[in-house]
Amino acid sequence: MSAQQTIHVGGEWLSAASGATREILDPADAKPFALIAEGGTEDADAAIAAARKAFDEGPWPTTPVAERAALLRKVADLLVRDREEIGLLESRDAGKTLEEGRVDVDCVADAFRYFADLVIGEGAGRVVDAGSDDIHSVVVHEPVGVCSMITPWNYPLLQASWKIAPALAAGNTFVIKPSEVTPLTTVALIDLLVEAGLPAGVANIVTGPGHTVGARLADHPDVDLVSFTGGLVSGTKVAQAAALGVKKVALELGGKNPNVVFADACATEEGFDTAVDQALNAAFIHSGQVCSAGGRLIIEESVRERFVTELADRAQRIKLGRGTEDGVECGPLVSQQQREKTEMYVASALAEGAVLRCGGKRPEPSDVRPATGYFYEPTVLDQCHREMKVVREEVFGPVLTVETFRTEDEAVALANDTEYGLAGAVWTADSGRARRMARRMRHGTIWINDFHPYLPQAEWGGFGKSGVGRELGPAGLAEYRESKHIYQNLAPRPVRWFAG
Repeated sequence: MSAQQTIHVGGEWLSAASGATREILDPADAKPFALIAEGGTEDADAAIAAARKAFDEGPWPTTPVAERAALLRKVADLLVRDREEIGLLESRDAGKTLEEGRVDVDCVADAFRYFADLVIGEGAGRVVDAGSDDIHSVVVHEPVGVCSMITPWNYPLLQASWKIAPALAAGNTFVIKPSEVTPLTTVALIDLLVEAGLPAGVANIVTGPGHTVGARLADHPDVDLVSFTGGLVSGTKVAQAAALGVKKVALELGGKNPNVVFADACATEEGFDTAVDQALNAAFIHSGQVCSAGGRLIIEESVRERFVTELADRAQRIKLGRGTEDGVECGPLVSQQQREKTEMYVASALAEGAVLRCGGKRPEPSDVRPATGYFYEPTVLDQCHREMKVVREEVFGPVLTVETFRTEDEAVALANDTEYGLAGAVWTADSGRARRMARRMRHGTIWINDFHPYLPQAEWGGFGKSGVGRELGPAGLAEYRESKHIYQNLAPRPVRWFAG
């Protein structure tokens, strides 16, 4: 395929029907380094038609489970083979460090292997006791059909795999639209699916904007399921469009995640150091551009000053720069728009009374940090409260707010005082308190004395405005299936309900 042929429909790599293209910028220097097809509604319609035909007439939905699992494992092997190349592409496209890009590839390979193992380990169905030897009753699972997938810009490859792997394991066909800002590794993944031998029309991709391509993927009558990961505003529009066709919908819409630290977690020097280090990891990995980022530090008042002082000191020593440079710990924000949004939130917080402990500005240029890049310093805002915009809304930038509490009940109230409910953490040396907090916190994932680990076997999703549905784990596979009850009467007889 040429540089502009990033639309894959029915087994062919194509340019946009309109001929339009889009430059992809490296956020480290704002210079273009790739050219992609800028698809539109016509391209989306063609991709959906190809996926529909492949599902209704093609072999994939009825391919034996063992063969589907084998293909997923082959894709995982190909990802391992191309780890360096794809990791570098993810680093340049999304602005993250090269090591983060490599880890993302590893996690994607793990996801494909997990769903291969999960689907092949299942039985033929769940037998339902009908109370008679003459009745055979079983519940079986079948693929949903044509799946639309819309993924975000922060973890483009990882988020694509969380949708594609279970969808293929279940026997579906799909059309995926990656973010127009970071599409390149999703294009590379589709290429690996083709190399692995996936039949034509099963995997389709349309690169293009959300307001045209994404909207069409949500409302097209031939689509059976829509899976969206992104912001609340866009997710609401996707849900509304899908509702008109009564489609299955899975939405992951972000979070405003509390990291609750009790004083007893900091009673030893090792405990204090670990809690501070993990608070940095929670807030600033990938420049805070993570849906599960621990951007709200909620800390017991008795240790607040010491903890925040040490945290701010370490935060301002984080090395910012191009992700491919040695020693760089944090890359740029993904775009100028995202940096300006971050600046707006910080300015709003300071106007509302927050105290700036570090950061709060663009860094000085350096040999690893071009002046044209979208860099922003890790920022710690102390003395924050719930009424502040920066505390209520998802920033998606390197900004950590600090709130304090005195009692366990107050800690729970603060942690749950959010429209979102994606993830959260609690740090304590008291195992009873840890269990109580985990039960009472209304978030889809609770980490105890840790932050950010994901397990393919677990289920990922949230409460409240963090969305509906689950990814990963058995529930992630279930999202891409329909249940069918098959009731067989082995000895049929007349019913005689009516005279005749």
